[in-house]
Amino acid sequence: MARLEGNAALITGGAGVIGKKTAEVFLKEGAKVSLVDMNEDALNDAKSELEQYGEVLTIQANVTNEEDVKNYVKQTKDAFGSIDIFFNNAGIEGKVAPIAEQTADDFSKVLNVNVLGAFLGLKYVIPVMTEQQSGSIINTSSVAGLMGSPGVSPYTSSKHALVGLTKSAALEVADSQVRVNSIHPSPVDSSMMRSLEKGFNPDNAEQAKQQQESQIPLARYGEAIDIANLVLFLASDESKFITGAQYRVDGGMGAK
Repeated sequence: MARLEGNAALITGGAGVIGKKTAEVFLKEGAKVSLVDMNEDALNDAKSELEQYGEVLTIQANVTNEEDVKNYVKQTKDAFGSIDIFFNNAGIEGKVAPIAEQTADDFSKVLNVNVLGAFLGLKYVIPVMTEQQSGSIINTSSVAGLMGSPGVSPYTSSKHALVGLTKSAALEVADSQVRVNSIHPSPVDSSMMRSLEKGFNPDNAEQAKQQQESQIPLARYGEAIDIANLVLFLASDESKFITGAQYRVDGGMGAK
């Protein structure tokens, strides 16, 4: 039997490279998947790519809008009857600049998506899972949630905040057999990294990429499948005694 047979999964940031690859892995393992994203065209493209593997629902939503969040949770529950897995994955990188050159708006924008968006997802998914007395939630943090990262203080702050949010949520829902963990990827080959590379070195983004890769002991960016495989493990019953934990998927960065 497939590892997620009969499960219903909800993924925010579902049209991005990590969300979409995780959806593919979930579908191949027997789950039904609801994809949430702001970009309607990207959602439509993702659905076209993924529906060959199984049942896919797409919902356009802004994760910082509470009514949108209520709606994506309700639509998913109505369509599938349950929410067994929540991959709380939506996030943005923000501007690359020293703290003194970041504005309050720059800071707020990143925290609104990365922290408030994650909080609202938890707020409305948790009651579904506690009623079921089961579920697995995976929050996407970053290696930047476990260490400092110069030039991206709003992003780093937001990803640290997700660690506290994960631990608090895990303790609150443990008696309902709902698990909450966070993942901490290294840089992943994606449009987010293209944006950051340009921010780090506007004149030579490729040099910025090489510099970033040189900080990773395995000497490469992560790939979406590397992240998706970890999320699959945390979503499945193979991790049923794991909650409140932080999982690095970082090519060895944490070993330094």
